This record gives sequence, C-alpha cells and structure tokens, in this order.
Amino acid sequence: MKSFKDKTHFPKNSINNLDYENFLIPHNHNLNDHINEDYNDYKEDNNFNDYMIDGEEFNYSNLNDDDFSDSDFSINWIDDLKFIEEDEGYLNKDNIFRENNLLPFYMVNHKSFSPDEEILLENIRSQLVDLAISSKQTKEIAKVQDIKNILKEKFNENMDINYLEDLSLRIYENINGYGLINPLILDDDLEEIMVIGSNKPVYVYHRNHGMMETNLIFDRDVDIIRIIDSIARSNNRRFDSESPIFDGRLKDGSRVNGTLPPISADGPTLTIRKFKQDSYTIIDLINSNTLDSTLASFLWLAIDGLGVKSSNILISGGTSSGKTTTLNALAGLINPKERIISIEDTLELQIPHKHTIRMETRLANIEGKGELNMDDLLKNALRQRPDRIIVGEVRGSEAITLFTALNTGHSGFGTLHANNGRETISRLVNPPMNVPKIMITSLDFILMQKRIYLPNGMVYRRVTELSEVVGLGEGNIQLNELFRWNPSYDKFEKVGISSKSLEILASMKGLTKAEIDFEINKRKSVFDLMAKNNYRSNKLVSKILESYYINSDKVLDDLIQRPNCFI
Repeated sequence: MKSFKDKTHFPKNSINNLDYENFLIPHNHNLNDHINEDYNDYKEDNNFNDYMIDGEEFNYSNLNDDDFSDSDFSINWIDDLKFIEEDEGYLNKDNIFRENNLLPFYMVNHKSFSPDEEILLENIRSQLVDLAISSKQTKEIAKVQDIKNILKEKFNENMDINYLEDLSLRIYENINGYGLINPLILDDDLEEIMVIGSNKPVYVYHRNHGMMETNLIFDRDVDIIRIIDSIARSNNRRFDSESPIFDGRLKDGSRVNGTLPPISADGPTLTIRKFKQDSYTIIDLINSNTLDSTLASFLWLAIDGLGVKSSNILISGGTSSGKTTTLNALAGLINPKERIISIEDTLELQIPHKHTIRMETRLANIEGKGELNMDDLLKNALRQRPDRIIVGEVRGSEAITLFTALNTGHSGFGTLHANNGRETISRLVNPPMNVPKIMITSLDFILMQKRIYLPNGMVYRRVTELSEVVGLGEGNIQLNELFRWNPSYDKFEKVGISSKSLEILASMKGLTKAEIDFEINKRKSVFDLMAKNNYRSNKLVSKILESYYINSDKVLDDLIQRPNCFI
C-alpha cells in the first residue's frame, strides 16, 4: 500500500459521477512539495474546500493508507483539482507531470482507435462517402444514428450498448468533425490550435494560460491532410500538390491555414485561429482592461458622431495584438440605423448589427479566372449606399479606394499592421498602398494596440495610444496624441488637451465643449454600470445601446435603479 504522503489517490469506489474534462497543468507545480505539506495548511493557503462526494462531505484527513492502492483512481494537484482516468485509452499519471517542461500541459481525454477500429472506421467512411455522393449530401456525410445502424448490421446486433454509443460517436466526430482535434475546436477558451506535423504534439494557445503543449499527436500525415481537405472543400477551395497553401474558415468564422510539403518541409501543418462563440464586446474589453471606460466612451461618441459627423478610425498593431477583436467590439457601437458593409479576405468580423452585408474576397480558379480582390469588393460596396464601410485589413491598392471613399463623405473603419501612429502613416503613404498625403487627412483617429508579453509566457492586450490626425503641415501629417497607456500602473492617461474632431462635432451640432464632455461622461457611466453588472453579452450590449439611442436618460436611470430590467 502507498501512503497519502507518497502518492495522491482516491479509492475508485468513493468517487462517482465525476465529469472527465480537459484540464490544465501549470508547469511550475511541484507535486512532492504539495503532498509533503500538511493538508489542512495547504487547503487554507489555496482556498480549497472539502469535496462533496455522493452527497456527503469528503475530508482528506479521514483517509488511511488502506484506502489506497496502485490501481485506484488518481488525482493530480492542479489549479482546480480536477481528475483524470487511468483506464485504457487515456494517458496515465506518468505522462501528466512535466515539472521540467517550459510549457504547461493541456490534457485531452481522447480515446484512440484500436487497429481493428481503424479498419472499421475506414470501411464505414468509404461506405458513407459513397452514400453521400449518391444522395448529393454536402453538409454532413452521416448522422450518428446512420453509423449506429451500420455497426448493428455488421455485428448482427451483438455489441455492448455502451460500446456501440461510444464508438458511433467517435466515428461520427472523425468523419463529420475534425478528428483528433475535435475537442480542441469545442473549447471556447482556446485562441489558437497549431498542428506542426505528424508524430509531434499539437500545440494550443489558451486565453488565460498562454502557449500550451497537448497530449494529442497525429500518427500519420494523411490524417492531418484529410482534416484540411475537408475544411477546404467546405470553403469551395482545393488543397493538393498544385494548391499547397490553404486559407479559409470554419463554419463559426474561425480562420484556418493549411500547408503541404514542400511548402512546409517537415509535413502538413494546420493552424486554426478560433473565434469565441459569443464574441468579445466593448464591456469585455473594459473588464479585461484592454481599454478603460473613459477611452471607450470617447470612442463611442466619436463613432456615433451624434448623427452629424461619424469618425473614421484605423486600428493598428502587430500580429495577434487583438485588432480584429477591438474592431468588432467598436463596430457594435455604431448606431443601429446605419447600413454597414464589411469586406475581408477571410470572414472574421461578427458585427452584432442587423443591417450588415458581409463580403469576402475570392481567389482565382485553376484556370486563373474569377478572382475578386479587396479593391474590387470595395468599389462594388460604394455602389450599395453604405453608411459605414469596414475593411478587415488594409494592405494594398484597396487603401486608395478606401481613402477616396472617406474623402467623399463615407465613414469607415479598418485595421493595419504597424507599431505606432507615425509608422501607420508611413505605411499608408508608401508602397504598396501609396495613399496621397492630402487624402490621409480624411482619417480622424489611429488606435494603437499591442500584445504585451509577461516573463511567465502569458500575454495580455492593451490599447497603447489614441492619436488624432489633425492635418497636413510642411508636407507632413500632424498627429495629436489624446490617450496613452501607462505600463507602470497599467492605466490609461488622457494626455491631449482637446480633440479637433470633437470641436468640429460640437460646432456642427451647436453644442459647447462642456456639453460634449457631459455626454462623454454620461456614456462612461453607462459603460461603468454595465461592467459592474457584467452585462457583457452581445445581446445585452446591443439591447442597452439601442435603447440609449432612443432615450439615453431613461437607460442611465434604469441601470442605476432597475438594472435587472434589461435581462
């Protein structure tokens, strides 16, 4: 028998109805240090409570050495004290603790197919594909019940019902889903899924824990290629030796990139940038301190323009700095009366707005015909009477078309890769964009966003600067910095004395500067109350903002006196 201080086990017969789920193992946890501590001290230090098992309180101090054996149910010290099964098809405890590993581990309770099941899978796949082709089924090859029927027929009903359910579901997920990485696709806490080839671990980027190594490994290149090819066909794209690079998206909008050798020398690769099912809102950005309510309320007024002067804004930053997320959240502040047209290479924006047209570029076919680029779609959008044009990423000749639109009275948003406001201007006026400097003055604000790295490998995102384009002087674009992020205190500071854009807005609306400031503070109060009550869903944010445009005083009063009336 093993002592509690030697190994942490729970008797199998003491634990029932526990959910086996994906869990995280921080790389800096030392099991022996935890176990050698007195349990009560450890529980107090870490705010752990005794667990309720079978409706009764389960106290670790009541355990005896006789309660444990090598075959018992094992637990592992991690942040939330979750469990992993030590049964056939699951990783055992020896594969869990990676104390000397730089990256934390992301464990998936994935049950692999046995060799016999692999043969059965391929036979069923061929049978179902033939059936789908003959019936012209394109959305999904088969349903779970179809697979159950095939298995029952093959084994003459002589199959354990639990095994039938399990095998049918795994085959279904492999054929219609995303195979080995299906559990990762379903985890809304993951930002990125990275497959770097066969016989290598799959990596993920977790929203709270950063880069992580998983226990998932593809045994064959063909399994990776099959997943990419399936996604490519759903995007009406090819993925083969003649088209070895694939850019597309999943049904939920998550961005997908795939490559084949010789483009990727060590085998096929797959990268999926996942979208949250409920996309980030302005309240999420405030709660995470990506920006604060003062800056958010300023931007809200600038974007709304009080119905007379909507501001044009570019969001700049590096790769994965959160530009698209912020753009999507800011687009949610647009007055519901407006007509929005968004243009992207790959559809990523999920604007919570009823009157929205989403447009996506198209690559040329194998004959080199049929290409529709950003510039083509932007020119077409101008014929559709948009109130607001949103360009997912400005990078080429479409920049001139966009700024032509801005100079003729249209309002627009966009993102661009740059490291600061001055570099943003430099990129716009030089190849390949070549926007004339005189046209740059139609841009009102440049919002800079950065990805900040911490020593432990974690990252967070911050809006670091809001600059205003104030004009053209001595051949140079003049910028006025209004807000700046202070990294020492992780706070946002108002550094500009006044905003030229808001002065023009006040003049056009017949308001004083004090009245403009009052309106900004009023909107700040709305955001603060929404954040306090955690009214962060797209549905709630849209409902409250739409009500604000109808009767702002009533919305503010309701948030103070009757906050539950919005639920």
